[in-house]
Amino acid sequence: MKIEEFSKKYLVRILNEKDVPIIYNLCCGNPIYYEFCPPFVTQTSILEDMVVLPPGKDKKDKYYVGFFDSDKLIAVMDFIDGYPEKNIAFIGFFMADTSIQGKGISTEIISDLCKYWGELHYESVRLAYVKGNEQSKGFWHKNNFVENGIETKKENYTAVITQRML
Repeated sequence: MKIEEFSKKYLVRILNEKDVPIIYNLCCGNPIYYEFCPPFVTQTSILEDMVVLPPGKDKKDKYYVGFFDSDKLIAVMDFIDGYPEKNIAFIGFFMADTSIQGKGISTEIISDLCKYWGELHYESVRLAYVKGNEQSKGFWHKNNFVENGIETKKENYTAVITQRML
């Protein structure tokens, strides 16, 4: 997998500890997300998110990436390769900078990703949004993700699993 092919327009690269301040700034600009999915972001929680894995996966399957317009971080994504099944691309987290929201840029990024993953013969892309977060639900529906009937109770929220066939 070539992460530089995740977008046709934006530079995409793996994010690391040095990037935590810019990731934190991007995340802090999206307080609605954390109202539905507490607790509020911290630099420590970002470091933890960079390495946390679902059962049965190891670090070679995880891509914590940033999308850059020139040198500005415009979106962050946590992608797990082949989860929960080999032919599924799983987006564990996707957040865009508020400066690009409502302009179609996030949709363009998701479209490029889905096209690329389809070319790699993935059958679908899966992700979850937090039940009650209408902003997230609307964005993912607009991008052709539909609920697959699975909801997972977490400590502070319910995750609604969605899927887009490729």
